[in-house]
Amino acid sequence: MNTDLQAPSLRRRLICMVYEAMLLFGIVFVFGFIFDVTTQSKSALMLRHGRQAWLFCVVGAYFIFCWSRSGQTLAMQTWRIRVTDQDGNKLPVIKAIMRYVLAWMWFVPAMALSYEFELKEWSMMILLTLGMTAWALTARLDKNGQFLHDKLAKTCVIQVPEQVQKTSDA
Repeated sequence: MNTDLQAPSLRRRLICMVYEAMLLFGIVFVFGFIFDVTTQSKSALMLRHGRQAWLFCVVGAYFIFCWSRSGQTLAMQTWRIRVTDQDGNKLPVIKAIMRYVLAWMWFVPAMALSYEFELKEWSMMILLTLGMTAWALTARLDKNGQFLHDKLAKTCVIQVPEQVQKTSDA
């Protein structure tokens, strides 16, 4: 890994993720509506698995497009965070896909355990929170401060340096 690339603080990345979740709400709402209109769904339980697969692909397309095009989503631009390959280069599409799939490890283990033990409401939320916290702490175990899914995908989250503001002496 290029040692000139500095990972943003864990706090900065987590705040960026919260902002990203708010932006994703709009995307999921619009594309969920499109799914319901095109399939004539009248209930959230109708075609539930089809809706989940559709939204998984839509959200994936959003992230993969942004990461492979500029290395940044809108939230990442706001918080001056970029995803690159391990040498600091633009992320190839295949690595963006791998990163997207592996990033679901934030949720999948806790969701699988919740399903297996038929957990509901608060107990499921507590397990999900613990799973996400454990995954976030993987950045503390890495010498470069990268999450486990970034290490596995051979990607790197870096802090974008601030642009120096040029002032004119007019």
